[in-house]
Amino acid sequence: MTAEQLLPDSGESPLSAPPVTQAVILAGGQGSRLRPYTDTRPKPMIEIPGTGVPIIGHQLQWLAEHGVTDVVISCGYLADVLQDWLKTADLPVAVTTVVETEPLGRGGGLKFAASSLPRHDEPWYATNGDIWTRFNLRRMAAFHDERAAAATLALARPRLPWGTVDVDQFGTINDFIESPPSPYLINAGVYVFSAEFTAMLPDLGDHERSTFPRLARERRLAGYELPQGVYWRAIDTAKDLNEAAKELAAARARAEA
Repeated sequence: MTAEQLLPDSGESPLSAPPVTQAVILAGGQGSRLRPYTDTRPKPMIEIPGTGVPIIGHQLQWLAEHGVTDVVISCGYLADVLQDWLKTADLPVAVTTVVETEPLGRGGGLKFAASSLPRHDEPWYATNGDIWTRFNLRRMAAFHDERAAAATLALARPRLPWGTVDVDQFGTINDFIESPPSPYLINAGVYVFSAEFTAMLPDLGDHERSTFPRLARERRLAGYELPQGVYWRAIDTAKDLNEAAKELAAARARAEA
């Protein structure tokens, strides 16, 4: 049983909506908080222990399962390592790589990568290269289409890294809760963008400080909350990598029980 089959997704059937068949993966970061793993490879090339596949391999398979046929990968740090892997891997989608010759910022980098998408008049997905998740992308695309949004962000409730204490109004402790879900939603690093969104991105700079706030004021920015039980984790530190391996091992043990 593969890691993808072990990890839960939403289990929902997609609503009727035009299919999204192209995507951008942002894979250019240095991943300094994951050293020494990233001393010799970019962050998306790190393997989740027990899978034999780098993070980006899981992402490409996930995208293909939900109808994506073409992916542009934006490379930067140690781009040749990623490009060499792509030459030998059995890829489920057509992949193009682009390399920033100078820092463009998150928004500029996204716009630069989107310029290489094969169909500029169609919507597209985007994801950060360190996200390991399983959920129904077609459901999110239908949500985006229903709201006629320019951009839709996936929203997650990550588990807190600490245990919490449940206290009543009189100061009596009722219970201790280990790593509960956060009460706050965060940007999960997965997006659906309309065709027109590409032109809204800055050539240089951060779209989360310019384009997204403007779209929010115009009521054209949507947030899709990941369904309860969906697996989601950002692999940003060595602790995240270890926790992901433990979660996968636990899922495998449950499946074999």
